[in-house]
Amino acid sequence: MKNILIIGGSYFAGRILVEELINKKEYNIHVFNRGNAPLKKKLVELTGNRENAEDIKNKIPDLNWDVLIDFCGYNPDHISKMIHLLPGTLKHYIFISTTTIYENVLDFPVSEDAPKLTAVQPELGQYADYGYNKWLAECRLKEECTKKGIEFTCLRPSIVYGEYNYAPRESMLFDFIRDKKPLVVPDPGLALFSFVYVVDLAHIIIKSFLNKNMFNQGLNVASEEFISYPKLYDALKTVSGKDFETIKMKIEAINRKKIQMPFPPDIHLAYSGKKLQDILEFKFTPFVDGMKNTYNYYQMVQKVKQQKK
Repeated sequence: MKNILIIGGSYFAGRILVEELINKKEYNIHVFNRGNAPLKKKLVELTGNRENAEDIKNKIPDLNWDVLIDFCGYNPDHISKMIHLLPGTLKHYIFISTTTIYENVLDFPVSEDAPKLTAVQPELGQYADYGYNKWLAECRLKEECTKKGIEFTCLRPSIVYGEYNYAPRESMLFDFIRDKKPLVVPDPGLALFSFVYVVDLAHIIIKSFLNKNMFNQGLNVASEEFISYPKLYDALKTVSGKDFETIKMKIEAINRKKIQMPFPPDIHLAYSGKKLQDILEFKFTPFVDGMKNTYNYYQMVQKVKQQKK
């Protein structure tokens, strides 16, 4: 059996990964996190805080780890601590990074060789240092793994959607449809977005395990479909079966009125996932199919909430 250590793993993408792994007999799964959302599944849950060196040294078993998947490394120090303090040995470190490590560029879709951030982004407010620190973490991972002879892979997901998503993105739109509120269509609706279905992300992570073709690389995880707001709303009408109302609004008015939108109405977030797709021979779930699964999950959650009232 292969020893798998997941850092994080209780929420969203990590939780989906666990659900995909638990029925595979070839994996011995350990999950290390703060224990705020126990999984209660067929795995070993290790409660600790990665910020605490003693927790890493004393609460993670001394094993020959085949793969470590890091969902919650947000800065270079997180990487260094995990590599230097992890008990046992490690063959392959998979770091879940982000496409927000890239500078704003004019050429789309953004590929892996695009310029990376060189500073924080004050215009993003509380998320000003997120992308920059993720890029620094990638750099630290390469440096530390090279020194220690550990193989590494950085996966850079674009916009992740799907079951268990705690970010108010697709659920916000579903709420509007449920409450029969009109959805705002930016005018012009030219901004393009790359999405990845969370189950696809889990499958990609698993296909990366000890895969020599994935070693020592940073790769975008993004479907080949580019989604605009009009295309998104068409998909939502298909999956919900409801012909909800939409209102066109100039982008200037959206910004002036501070209308909450799940994705920026005037910025492209379009990335190329072709390199990874070619390496793994991976086919992404069509957007409308993934969104259908997401909507079905949303309805199930809503039904449970109603039953509890």
